[in-house]
Amino acid sequence: MSRKIVIAGNWKMNKTAAEGVEFVKELAGLVSDVKDVEVVVCPTFTALSQVVQAAAGTNVKIGAQNIHWAENGAYTGEISAEMLKETGVEYVIIGHSERRQYFGETDETVNQRLVAALNAGLIPMVCIGELLNERESGKTEDVLKTQIVGAFKDISVDDMEKIIVAYEPVWAIGTGKTATPEMAEETHSFVRSVIAGLYSSDVADKVRIQYGGSMKPGNSAELISQPDIDGGLVGGASLQPDTFAELIKNAI
Repeated sequence: MSRKIVIAGNWKMNKTAAEGVEFVKELAGLVSDVKDVEVVVCPTFTALSQVVQAAAGTNVKIGAQNIHWAENGAYTGEISAEMLKETGVEYVIIGHSERRQYFGETDETVNQRLVAALNAGLIPMVCIGELLNERESGKTEDVLKTQIVGAFKDISVDDMEKIIVAYEPVWAIGTGKTATPEMAEETHSFVRSVIAGLYSSDVADKVRIQYGGSMKPGNSAELISQPDIDGGLVGGASLQPDTFAELIKNAI
């Protein structure tokens, strides 16, 4: 099964709209010859419209960092799918570990947000991952299976094939620690097996699974060479155009 690599930069709470525009212009020039990778950047909400305009006509796609499940209503500070669509974004991150840790995201709300994204025609990047104490106590597979089952509750086969899964070992995010390629591959293979159990091997073979734990230019090639790793959800290494471009090109 040939799955197209997708590498997404999650800027988190970094970059103004003006800084985002300059970044995308520079990045687009650096990766203009990249054909075999989907390149995505996910700015803050306030930068989305301007960054989308700056990326128009390039091979850089734009995503949002979150989405609300309701179409509208009394949800102060939240953004609906329709609002995102109006900006022109194509992708959205759902259930990032920082959303779970700081803002009370649960498997249930991840599922609700996922449904809203799919209904709007957005491409979801659904995050799953275990904490350090969960890995050290041998609970990684139990945690991931629970998150997968909860996130994809009542998701159809057709919709499942549109979803990107991002496995992010929480203990490796922003810490400089990285799962070895072998460790990451073992976990990605397990994630794919759970999806196969919920749907089928054919569906699981079509789902792209990104690695999201401190991917850098120096390790992107080895990580993405693993059979079940189909790209990366990149944090810190996506904040400089030259570094992000190097990471992307190394991964081809």
